[in-house]
Parts: sequence; C-alpha cells; structure tokens
Amino acid sequence: MKWGQKSGIEVSNHLKWIANEFPVTLLLVGVELAEKGLFGEGTNGRDTALAQTGRRTTRLGLRPFTIDTEAGRREWRQMLLALEQRVVLTDKHPGMIADDLSDYLFARSTGHIGSLMTLINRGCQRAVRTGAERLDQELMDRVKNDEASEAARLELQAALEKKRLTSRPRSRGRRAA
Repeated sequence: MKWGQKSGIEVSNHLKWIANEFPVTLLLVGVELAEKGLFGEGTNGRDTALAQTGRRTTRLGLRPFTIDTEAGRREWRQMLLALEQRVVLTDKHPGMIADDLSDYLFARSTGHIGSLMTLINRGCQRAVRTGAERLDQELMDRVKNDEASEAARLELQAALEKKRLTSRPRSRGRRAA
C-alpha cells in the first residue's frame, strides 16, 4: 500500500470507517509499517486523511526469540511445548518438538515466529502425506523454509552443533508433560 497515493488514502479512509462503525479490533501485520507511512501524521493537506490513522493505531512489536539467556531459552521452550500440544499426528510423542527438535528448529527459524510456524505447518503436512505421522530431523530436512531463515541459519547451526550454544534451558524438567 502506498499511503501517500490515492489508493493508500482510500484504504486509510476505509479502515477508519470500519473502526468507527463496527465494534472490532483491526490487526495490521507487516514489516516496517512505520517506514511505509502507516503511522505517519502527514504535514500537508494531502496527508491529513492519514493523520487520523496514526492517532487510532497502537504499534506492537514482535521480536525474535533468543537463546543467549536462560530466560530466553525457557521462553523458546514454552513456545515449543505449546506448539507440541496442538500438533495432531498419530505417532507424535511427548518431547517430539520441545526436546528432540529444539536446537534444530531454532537454527532453521533463527528464532522468528513466522519461520517457525511455516516449518511446523509444512512439516506436519509432509508427515501426513508421507505417512510418517511424526516430526523428526530427517523429515524436517526435506521441508523448505523462507529464504531469510535459510540464509541466516548456517552460522547459528554450526554453533548449536558444536555445543557453543543451546536452545534448551539448563534447569530441571526438560521433558514435555
């Protein structure tokens, strides 16, 4: 969307109309939305329509997961445990994702939730299609992921393989419930 052009102003006006007319919350998801002018307050008459969008919008950021602290590793594990509970495969087992694939999935996703969800989704689809009905590294190695994660993963994967880094919490209770 080009906020400074006619189509961007039309979209902005439509979003404002929806927000005024319906008791709903609108979620706009994207990368560099501020740089693209979504929250811009405009300085000339042509941008006045956009000024109200910035006044009605609260920006929430979503940072990648990190594993350089114990708290970060626990947060990563909690995410994997939550995903593991929601996976529906007949041969799944406790710890399949949160224990067996923790380091592997961190390297493949580089800690980004979108990349992680793509891997899990595509992995489950492949597991069903092939009849494997479980996720493991052999199956996941055949799953393609986004270009940014694949390009960034090599250094991270090497550190994880050499045990210089781990995604697993160092505290007790690592096995899935």
